[in-house]
Amino acid sequence: MKTIVVTGGAGFVGSRLAMGLCGHYEDIRVVALDNLKRRGSELNLTRLQRAGVEFRHGDIRSLEDLSGLGDVDLILECSAEPSVLAGYGESPEYVVNTNLLGTINCLEFARRHKAGIIFLSTSRVYPIARLNEIAWRETDTRFVLEAEQPMAGVSEAGISEDFPLQGVRSMYGATKLCSELVMQEYLAMYDIPGIINRCGIITGPWQMGKVDQGVVVLWVARHLFGKPLKYIGYGGQGKQVRDMIHIDDLLRLVLHQIDHLTELSGGTFNVGGGVEVSASLCELTALCEEITGYRIPIENEPENRVADVPIYITDHRRVTEATGWQPERNVRNILEEICEWITHHRDTLEPILDA
Repeated sequence: MKTIVVTGGAGFVGSRLAMGLCGHYEDIRVVALDNLKRRGSELNLTRLQRAGVEFRHGDIRSLEDLSGLGDVDLILECSAEPSVLAGYGESPEYVVNTNLLGTINCLEFARRHKAGIIFLSTSRVYPIARLNEIAWRETDTRFVLEAEQPMAGVSEAGISEDFPLQGVRSMYGATKLCSELVMQEYLAMYDIPGIINRCGIITGPWQMGKVDQGVVVLWVARHLFGKPLKYIGYGGQGKQVRDMIHIDDLLRLVLHQIDHLTELSGGTFNVGGGVEVSASLCELTALCEEITGYRIPIENEPENRVADVPIYITDHRRVTEATGWQPERNVRNILEEICEWITHHRDTLEPILDA
């Protein structure tokens, strides 16, 4: 393998993976392709350069931008409009063109070059109504999955790859699922090696957290900057739960998948921290208060938002069985590292994270 292209390569996920590839492999050209649309991505350009990553300003919506990269052996498809709220109350044009047409362009580029592809999909491919039918109970600080469940693909360990796919899932989730289906056809028809990773919440330093994407970083930043937060939906108590995965834990998995691409090809895996690396919003608040030393006002909005679900935890047993991988960072480790990063770069980050 001589050249790896990371799409969305100046974003939070893409930039860390690109730098990790450069640090792990010798004599491999790593190219980060990005349109720099998301605010904060420009901060990663110097970091990419220092790590030895070649940056190309381009857009996966344009096949011509991909064609100018030369011969490529592997595409790591990290580009996306990542907000589950994208398209609600506005045109879905950008999310459709980026998340679906852009991925199809990547697949066509892979076909022409006989290159492998690892596609970062999302847990949001699972339908909203079905996720809201999951059986859970309420404790003092969180919702907890019940042992007995009304459908296949969910257990106390979380959501597995066998969870039903019938139903509405948001335009973001729909474009990602469509991309998965098209990718499966490309792999079968053109003998391209590829893997699909359905990722939950990915987090860590250098993520520019917003209300609709990057909630863990947002939670730490608001505590450090003394700005209010809000518990939205499910009675406004902050008991809804998500699991998370540190970006470096994802990097370890991707490196293993690259080294075993042929044997893992065709696999679709749920990737996340699981029950052990999960937290409710009110648990995040308590940890942030302890780690930062600050307490901020928390507003309560009882009404649910569109696309909300009370609990999502990744059952990562399939990828663990296939690769031996499992997450190493726990919730406290993750929050402490994010706190240290924001504190160290406060002057640079405050105008972005406090926006």
